[in-house]
Amino acid sequence: MTPPNAAALYKGNRINTASPAELTLMLYDGAIKFCNMAIDGLEAGDVAKANTNLIKAQKIIVEFRMTLDFKYEVANQFDVVYDYIYRRLVEANIKKDKEIALEALGHIRTMRDTWKEVMKKNHLYVA
Repeated sequence: MTPPNAAALYKGNRINTASPAELTLMLYDGAIKFCNMAIDGLEAGDVAKANTNLIKAQKIIVEFRMTLDFKYEVANQFDVVYDYIYRRLVEANIKKDKEIALEALGHIRTMRDTWKEVMKKNHLYVA
């Protein structure tokens, strides 16, 4: 029997004990990681790696859109931003275009950084 991977156990425990705000931050970080991996794939000419990771980033953006609560006006604004990012990720994947992927990554980073600031202001973030 293989001993449990300590990193996997830590990651699973971190996810299971995270607050909704922390889970949102983890999703942003995941989307950033996948975009970076896709860009690495594009630079190396590894279209399979780029495709796989752009799709993962797209799925995170879809998840964000699905969880929007439209009883709040700000949800409509977030939906527009998420829709744009999603479309750019799809276009980057179709065209295998690093510059479009970098643009999408920049928007995701901005959203993540804004979320971190919201968490800090509301005492929800521990560095």
